[in-house]
Amino acid sequence: MNIQKYLVGVLLLSSLPTIVAQTSNIGEITIVPNTQMSIVNDLDNTTLGTIINDGELFIYSNLNNDGVVDHNNNGLTRFEGNNSQTISGTSMSYLYNVYFNNNTVQPAFELSGELSIANKANFNNGIVDNNAFGGSFTFEPFAEHRNTTDDSHVDGHVIKVGDNSFNYPIGDSGYYRYAEISAPNNTGDVFTGKYFFTNPDANYPLVNRTGIIELINDQEYWTITNDSGNSQVLLTLSWDEDTTTPEVVIADPKTAIHIVRWDETRQLWVDEGGVVDESARTVTTPLHLEEYGVFTLARIKEEILLPDDVVVYNAVSPNGDGKNDYFFIDNIQNLANNKVEIFNRWGVEVFNTINYDTSDNVFRGTSKGRSTVDSDLLPSGTYFYVLTYDYTSNGSAQRVEQAGFLYLNAD
Repeated sequence: MNIQKYLVGVLLLSSLPTIVAQTSNIGEITIVPNTQMSIVNDLDNTTLGTIINDGELFIYSNLNNDGVVDHNNNGLTRFEGNNSQTISGTSMSYLYNVYFNNNTVQPAFELSGELSIANKANFNNGIVDNNAFGGSFTFEPFAEHRNTTDDSHVDGHVIKVGDNSFNYPIGDSGYYRYAEISAPNNTGDVFTGKYFFTNPDANYPLVNRTGIIELINDQEYWTITNDSGNSQVLLTLSWDEDTTTPEVVIADPKTAIHIVRWDETRQLWVDEGGVVDESARTVTTPLHLEEYGVFTLARIKEEILLPDDVVVYNAVSPNGDGKNDYFFIDNIQNLANNKVEIFNRWGVEVFNTINYDTSDNVFRGTSKGRSTVDSDLLPSGTYFYVLTYDYTSNGSAQRVEQAGFLYLNAD
């Protein structure tokens, strides 16, 4: 026999109740700070229902929301169960903090409704699957996630709103394979990310590629789309020997690992460049993306990108001791029409100049040129540079681009 509990009117929770029957809310539930509410069986928030959670809400079974689920910049919603839990409904559920903890089955959470996270999503245990069930998972400005692993992530699209950098908690087929974007320009910008553990060749033929690309990852790919706004961001992709084509990432030199993009108009893969962090097993585009869509990793023919006897010394310590006082690029004075750009880890340009040399027109740890950073000494940390110049060999001229990390010690 099914027992159904109806909540009608206004209910302010200041104690610790546990509702043990199926619950349909047709009124208003307000969970005030420092209080808890537990729903053991299904929770159905009807079109007439409102739930405001500023305390702690435990959901041990399924949630269906056709009404209002919201917060006042507070509250924790905990999905904890012993069986697969569904999260459904026609209305967006606005959660401040959310905690996923269900390790009985995978996917632990079947998301056909809409979730929006304002602060933190704790993926303690259990995969949230919206790929198979059609739901949506949104992170509001400056919302973040933690404890994301192979056993706990989002299998499907993740939407990111705002002007902060973001690491997408995405995966597929039991693998967590994140992508990351640098900070967009505007709070209303929207970017969506998804990971596919499948060979892209069927839809994006790997043989169709520009001449610089030697070998393309044939086991996985990501999609990053710009859904609102016109910001250009840097993209970071990760690699893992369990999912990434070994020939792409195991061989040396690692600097030959680049990000490539499927150009829908030209119907071929094009090189977006790559700055490799071998310890983190990531590759970042050296320049902001101008186009979005399908991305993966590849090896490029590095020898044709690095002409001339150019040596980049990537440590800068502007302390006046005569050692590494500026960003030194040996032989740059011989490079025609050269340009040096330096960006911080968020993709903000801190230095930009043409005709860089080895004496006066150099980077000494302070910002210069088109930048949103003040012209004081920049903080210590990892930056990356983009060097471009004209090079002529055997009568043939080409524009060369070199990118890499730069380590600034301003202490």
